[in-house]
Amino acid sequence: MDIKNAQIIVDNWINEHGVRYFNELTNMAQLTEEVGEVARIIARRYGEQSEKESDKNKDLGEELADVMFVVLCLANQTGIDLQKAFDKKMELKTKRDHDRHHNNEKLK
Repeated sequence: MDIKNAQIIVDNWINEHGVRYFNELTNMAQLTEEVGEVARIIARRYGEQSEKESDKNKDLGEELADVMFVVLCLANQTGIDLQKAFDKKMELKTKRDHDRHHNNEKLK
């Protein structure tokens, strides 16, 4: 599935199961909350903090999918073709960073 199709799937879901999109500010708050949940899992599972019993069954993939869902909602409601934007960003990063990371002594 490409990003363009993912946007269509999310839009169809909103139209079939939701009443409407939450407004952009509400979705931004939702995105912040979902990213916080991802950060909590990573900090405790892969970082130095101990993982609480209540967090051990949390699914990182599911939380990342929540982030993706809200990003797709924001793109839809603001008229962004996220596939086009992503492709443009990858082209820019490829040109700009082609040798940059290979030449970074910190990464060797």
